[in-house]
Amino acid sequence: MAPADVNQVAATAHHWSGREARLLRHALRLSVRGFAGYLGVAVRTVAKWESGGAATVPRPDTQAILDTALARAEPEARRRFEVLVRQAGAGTPAVAQTSHDYESWADDLDRTLACLGRQEFPLARTLLDRWLGRFQPNSNDTRGMYLYARSLRLLGEVQQDQGVTHGPMSAQHNYRKALRVFTELGTPRRVAQLELKLVVLDEMAGRLESAARQYESLTTDERLSSHDRAQARLWVGTALSKRGLNESATRHIVPAIHDFETMDEPADWSIAHQKLALAYRGSGNLTAANQAIEVALSNRVNDTPLQKVRLSTAHAHILLSDRATAETGMTILDHCAKVSTEYRLFHQLRSIEGIRAGFVRQA
Repeated sequence: MAPADVNQVAATAHHWSGREARLLRHALRLSVRGFAGYLGVAVRTVAKWESGGAATVPRPDTQAILDTALARAEPEARRRFEVLVRQAGAGTPAVAQTSHDYESWADDLDRTLACLGRQEFPLARTLLDRWLGRFQPNSNDTRGMYLYARSLRLLGEVQQDQGVTHGPMSAQHNYRKALRVFTELGTPRRVAQLELKLVVLDEMAGRLESAARQYESLTTDERLSSHDRAQARLWVGTALSKRGLNESATRHIVPAIHDFETMDEPADWSIAHQKLALAYRGSGNLTAANQAIEVALSNRVNDTPLQKVRLSTAHAHILLSDRATAETGMTILDHCAKVSTEYRLFHQLRSIEGIRAGFVRQA
């Protein structure tokens, strides 16, 4: 956008009221707190503007701050502001004037993330259904569509953790819906993250060769963050280990461990040692497997019920590989089954039953 266009957009507001300030905040896609920080004013000041709407007129010095904020905004944000002001002037419901309180929606998504960490799936579903049931997708409402896509992704994560991975109303179904919305919104990182999620579902469904190839391609995908690419590298190793290609698996898992250490990601570093332990177990190196699982057990963080079950199940699997420790392994596995049942972790239950069945066959 040329400088003349900036002046034209800035003039579109005519004057600043609480209504125009709110529209600018939505155009910049900032929360109330983020907008206050962006302007250098108190949060309560922004809240006062927005509650007063068109009847509230900021002081002249504050209007100058708003003028500067609009002039310095990215071209896309200025265009969004122009559209919102035009809609408001024509009496068309703008994003800021819909019946949806997008701040509350964003807050509920943060609460949903916390619920996922604690495996409080019923509450997470309640928080998500509250908004997914009310929102009518509208491609002109970018803020609403962004929150809608985030909600679909989180619903997919709830379903994935519970093992509802494929079919109608499954994690796969909701990830694909979210993928379409993020593609429309032009958010490449979100798109790539969902592509990664869909590969995880392929791995969970046993399509290991295909999953390993897709993970491999995502390890160098510049749309993803360095952390996401390291996770993809770790999951290449996981898929190869499940196929019995354990030496190849370690060649992917060990670099991922180094990446997580460099990034100071202790939770992923611990999980990667868990995956490494299983790869060593698969290759018959129980000494290395026990060493790696001890590292994971001693350095675990964010110890959610799901991660406790995953880590303890891996530990039990290693112990069951040695007759001298098999009884202890079965005791741990029984406890994992109880926790999985309590938290409705059905995919983990299926894994536990598979380990039990394999142990019985070898006995």
